[in-house]
Amino acid sequence: MRATALRRTAVAATTVSLALLVTACGGGKEDSGDKGKDAPKASASASAAPDTKALSAAELEKLIVEQADVPGYQVQKAKPTDVVPSSAVTTDKPACKPLADALSFIATGNPGASVQRKAIAEPKKDTASSPEDIAGALGAPVTAVTLGSYDGNGAQNAFASLKTAGTECAGGFTLNGGGEKTKISKVAPEAVTAGEEAVAFTVTTDMDGEPFISKVVAFRKGNTLASFSVISLAGKVKEFPKAVVDAQAAKLA
Repeated sequence: MRATALRRTAVAATTVSLALLVTACGGGKEDSGDKGKDAPKASASASAAPDTKALSAAELEKLIVEQADVPGYQVQKAKPTDVVPSSAVTTDKPACKPLADALSFIATGNPGASVQRKAIAEPKKDTASSPEDIAGALGAPVTAVTLGSYDGNGAQNAFASLKTAGTECAGGFTLNGGGEKTKISKVAPEAVTAGEEAVAFTVTTDMDGEPFISKVVAFRKGNTLASFSVISLAGKVKEFPKAVVDAQAAKLA
């Protein structure tokens, strides 16, 4: 890939996912920080009821995927600068806001608490040093994992809004975030199975007339909603991260 093309897709990637790739290609494995040792053991196995209370951030820290859960990936805890408030991301079509949040490392709706991780696919160890190989290594898929926990039926409502966004925004929308406007040209459904209900989309962004392909996956388990946004500096994510999704589903079972 030419350097100019790589820079152009990098701009698109950071616009769509905000700070997701800021540290994706550098730095080592990070400690996931506070594990909430004083919090009771969390459980997300039961379906949410109207009187269900959201889990705390400390409880969610016990449930989100970590390094040991996903072989072949480098899992990092998101830095404060990686995550922006939902108010920092807007769309020209209100129905598309949930999808814009999922693309931007933000828990959909109004969770009582949320936590985030970055899962970076590790490049092959025998990668050569040619420009093509370097571009391929830099283009390793990066998955933003977000867990949100909700009071009452908040998780069901958040999931429903994301599913609706995939339908109503199929023809595209404009995402405003980080001071930039990004044109999403197409949102197409994909088949996925996880949790109690799940949805997945292939998202095509128009970048100077060139398609930038990313993926969004979300599933609900009880009153917890897990969402995954997958991008690559190479600009074309071919499949959603099944290993990451399955590992997260197993921890919420």
